Amino acid sequence: MNKFWNLLFVLIFFPLFLFAEGEEKAEKLVYKLNIKQEITKATWRQTKQAFEAADSLGADVFLIHMNTYGGTVLDADSIRTKILQSSIPVYVFIDNNAASAGALISVACDSIYMRSGGSIGAATVVNQTGQAMPDKYQSYMRSTMRSTAESHGKDTIVSENDTIYKWRRDPKIAEAMVDPSVFIEGIIDTGKVLTFTPREAIEYGFCEGVAENVPEVLQKVGIDEYKIVEYEPSWIEKIIGFLVHPMISGLLIMAIIGGIYFELQSPGIGFPLGVAILAAVLYFAPLYLEGLAEHWEILLFLVGLILIALEVFVIPGFGVAGVSGVLLVFIGLVLSLIENVVFDFEPVNTQRLGVAIMTVVAGVFGGFILSLYLGNKLFSAHSGPFKNLALNTVQDVEDGYLNVDSSFIALKGKKGIAQTVLRPGGKVLIEGEVYDAVTEGGFIDKGDEIVVIKVEAAQLYVDRPEN
Repeated sequence: MNKFWNLLFVLIFFPLFLFAEGEEKAEKLVYKLNIKQEITKATWRQTKQAFEAADSLGADVFLIHMNTYGGTVLDADSIRTKILQSSIPVYVFIDNNAASAGALISVACDSIYMRSGGSIGAATVVNQTGQAMPDKYQSYMRSTMRSTAESHGKDTIVSENDTIYKWRRDPKIAEAMVDPSVFIEGIIDTGKVLTFTPREAIEYGFCEGVAENVPEVLQKVGIDEYKIVEYEPSWIEKIIGFLVHPMISGLLIMAIIGGIYFELQSPGIGFPLGVAILAAVLYFAPLYLEGLAEHWEILLFLVGLILIALEVFVIPGFGVAGVSGVLLVFIGLVLSLIENVVFDFEPVNTQRLGVAIMTVVAGVFGGFILSLYLGNKLFSAHSGPFKNLALNTVQDVEDGYLNVDSSFIALKGKKGIAQTVLRPGGKVLIEGEVYDAVTEGGFIDKGDEIVVIKVEAAQLYVDRPEN
């Protein structure tokens, strides 16, 4: 009887065990992140988002699908640190290239798999023209590569006579990927930066195997049943990528210039100024998030606008404040597009600097030309859709209007003193009243005596009195 019940138990529950085991295999969740572009602040930001998503989904494996020639060291270092601190096993599939910053990220991963014909190494810090950076940059990269290799610990090799502890990833080899002065017998001579092929990387512990695709990588790590969830950039990331395109940046600059121009054409504070402010936010915000626009570069732009406003509304004429304001605005817009360190342009690609300058120049001049064209169309006193907003209403003499206030006409021949410097515009004091005036006889210093020589269209024209 007991044999009968035992047989019945096996027949009922054994299929359930098999089903449960199959379900357990199917539950292997692989979260995949693609790094197939230059490593920038955006790459680091997306990596953080990917790890957060993998944690929230309870992923069993984090897989990086890599093909990159490198990027910024600081962002690569941040990604490296995130990988080393991950509680989820991190594997990388090098689909052709893991150079420079890509090599650093790869060495941080728990396992490295490479496509045949791929390469890993060449981690010397260079600027965007390919020239090696000063040794202070190389020193940082050397130590970072060494410590990353050391973080994987040592393997214990037991022989008949001794126990040997061998680095899983040799820190000296990692350093040789940065420093051409490192010599490792049988591996690399001095004067050369180390780069491994897949076979060499496997031989010296910097690759666990060769694979041609992601499924083959997962098979080699022992995962037969799996589900892949791939990181997709959020809509915010897509918008940022769209806004930092040079063409869009140029259009935003045109909107900034156009908005300011039209605001000066209409009374009060209104819609054009709102457009200019929105365009400025859309221009600087994504560049700030990308790590291009620094606080001080945005401040240069704002100070430039303030100086221009002072020149227009407070200080008559167009002098030092106006010129300085234009220069600061231009410099702020250009520097926000490039990865300079304050005014250190050594890491900056000459081509990228040229693109930044051309983007700003095209945007500024395009904004002025478009503003002048649309100004005539939109604010025309006769047919423009915004004619009621423009300060250009004509008051004809035939309709009973006088082109000059009678009190202004009486000022002709009056003497006074220059209350500000006239270059040629400024303010003058006549019989206790302050008036705007323009000189026809060159600059007049503050405090000099003046005389009104004519009055036209409510404008006083003054000169120095004849002795």
